[in-house]
Amino acid sequence: MADSSLRDVVIIGGGHNGLVCAAYLASAGLKVTVLERRCVVGGAAVTEEFHPGFRNSVAAYTVSLLNPKVIRDLDLPRHGLRVVERKLSNFLPLDDGQYLKVGGGKTEQEVGKFSQRDAARLAEYGERLDLIADVLRDLVLETPPNVTAGSWLEALPELLKSAKLGKRIAKLDMAMRRELLDLFVKSAGDYLDTWFESAPIKAAYGFDGIVGNYASPYAAGSAYVLLHHVFGEVNGKKGAWGHAIGGMGAISQAMSKAAAERGVEIRVSSPVREVIVESGRAVGVVLESGEAIRARSVVSNLNPKLLYGKLIDASVLERNFRERMQNWRCGSGTFRMNVALSELPDFTVLPGKTLAEHHTSGIIMAPSLAYMDQACLDAKAGGWSKRPIVEVLIPSTLDDSLAPAGQHVASLFCQHVAPVLPDGASWDDHREQVADVMIDLVNSHAPNFKASVLGRQIMSPLDLERTFGLIGGDIFHGALSLDQLFSARPMLGHGDYRGPLKGLYMCGSGTHPGGGVTGAPGHNAAREIVADFRRGRLKQA
Repeated sequence: MADSSLRDVVIIGGGHNGLVCAAYLASAGLKVTVLERRCVVGGAAVTEEFHPGFRNSVAAYTVSLLNPKVIRDLDLPRHGLRVVERKLSNFLPLDDGQYLKVGGGKTEQEVGKFSQRDAARLAEYGERLDLIADVLRDLVLETPPNVTAGSWLEALPELLKSAKLGKRIAKLDMAMRRELLDLFVKSAGDYLDTWFESAPIKAAYGFDGIVGNYASPYAAGSAYVLLHHVFGEVNGKKGAWGHAIGGMGAISQAMSKAAAERGVEIRVSSPVREVIVESGRAVGVVLESGEAIRARSVVSNLNPKLLYGKLIDASVLERNFRERMQNWRCGSGTFRMNVALSELPDFTVLPGKTLAEHHTSGIIMAPSLAYMDQACLDAKAGGWSKRPIVEVLIPSTLDDSLAPAGQHVASLFCQHVAPVLPDGASWDDHREQVADVMIDLVNSHAPNFKASVLGRQIMSPLDLERTFGLIGGDIFHGALSLDQLFSARPMLGHGDYRGPLKGLYMCGSGTHPGGGVTGAPGHNAAREIVADFRRGRLKQA
């Protein structure tokens, strides 16, 4: 007689990918339990009150990469998800009394203020990036070809997948293949320098190359990070960015409802202490309370470094695997703040405290690639940038449920800070000091900003690690570099969401296609797990 308490799947971590994976698995008829360490599901995609009467997306803060298929399959709008587009994509206040607006049909005219040549090149730049993004967008929901050490019979399906990928790339003409290579290996700065001559538009586009990436825009490989951020869409509009009404927590709450409706058991305040391994197979987990939960398979939504470094006995892992996992590169140097405001910022270059389109945009405070490069150098030398890079979003301009009438909340997404401070210094001792640096930078562009701050929530890289498991503040669960992408994410031989132990799987951002609130890793991992149950590799409880 079957053990009724045995689960088919136990998922470690109730972040958005864990919830997506759970919903798909339950749709296939599997008995699924999700275990979340915090008192609320969602991982970094949560909305919380951080000051009396003021709510905001605490960590993740904007929407674009959430996959349309995941939205449809889980029927997230029926569960409360509504995403609205920004009225303007980006606004860059500059130091010389000028500014740049991007999006809203204004980009060409705005760029023309600085360079007519650049304005004329925008359309071709966009077309080329869209062509390449479309090729890679097609791969987002596919399992990468897995490099195995098995027999030819095992390798054949992976070789066929590789051939399929080759056919997609073959559809590109030679010029576009060269462009694709550039975007994978070049720096964002070098790539943008071949296209444009004026600093503001290069800064606007180059910002995407350093988001969550503790590197100079001139670091090799940063062009791919730029490309990663144009995969998305909002309400069918490619490359657009938007806001979830109710904050990012509205996404994970909708996913949680979709999973629960399908029969998923979701347990919060249930931190996992270890994965149970018997005879080389993952057979369940032990909670910090001592409770053991046994399952046919174990799925991790954690950063791979946490899974293999903290929850699994090192002796059951092969030596080379352990060594490579120890060298998995994490740490994006992100410093997050949420602030409660008595009024909207009044920008020197575009005065006014009455709601305007630029208040709804991503407000980027970094006038050039050279400025970003220096910010990175400063952070690596001293721990944080003296003139940092800050993006300000004011979601209450699009969602009046987040703040009292007439007041606002703002997200400050700050780069660059060192994931770990030099000379043994602690972020606990410098958190407030660095927060003041970030506020002062915003105030230098909008002189009423500092006085309008009613309250603030500060999350250093250490705070992000403690709270959300983002090692070194790494929003991607591992650097998006060529050696940590596609079949090599998180490692060659395990790019297909299967871990090195039988019955062990991964569904988080440390797998293909990487970070961001996408739902894609959870979707893809679920497909592979269901396939293994159907093939008899896993037996249903």
